[in-house]
Amino acid sequence: MPYPSPIQALIDQFVKFPGIGEKSAQRFVFFLLRQHQQELLRIAKLIMNLRDSIMTCIVCHNYSDRTTCAICLHPSREKSALCVVAFSHEVEALEKTGDYRGMYHVLGGNINILEGVTPDRLTIKELIERLKQPDQKIKEIILAFNPDLEGESTTLYLSKLLKSYPVRVTRLARGLPRGADIEYADEVTLGDAMKLRREV
Repeated sequence: MPYPSPIQALIDQFVKFPGIGEKSAQRFVFFLLRQHQQELLRIAKLIMNLRDSIMTCIVCHNYSDRTTCAICLHPSREKSALCVVAFSHEVEALEKTGDYRGMYHVLGGNINILEGVTPDRLTIKELIERLKQPDQKIKEIILAFNPDLEGESTTLYLSKLLKSYPVRVTRLARGLPRGADIEYADEVTLGDAMKLRREV
């Protein structure tokens, strides 16, 4: 039996979310149906106000609720290191490791010529402007992109562009994740693990 059209319409909207399939979308909708009207109104209001209440930081272009984000304003952050990521949610992922205390720069995507995402549509110009500012004192730029085609293209483009600046350019190490089986690892991952081996 098909779902009533209001239920199906909302399921179809949830399926558009990244990583959400039909079953998950159905669970979301039936969860919402069990909520009180006040809770539904609260959720709807949060969604409606989301774009108006969030802006991008004028320094690093991360999402923020003020003109300069908390990371850029934090006095104990290491100003000499700048980690460049494609998207804002990747900042949070790196912060959760607790291993990086430097600054960030969010490009707003990866270079993807086939989909019309050219370098001029990203915040690459703003990244270069940060390097040119004498008070920044940036010594290292870490390119933190996914090891896929778009991430590799962005890494290659930026590494060439940054060669003319007096900064050390590094990228995230790649290789076998903890608990992985060598037998089932793909050739690229295994090759990276071999190339990036270290002393024990």
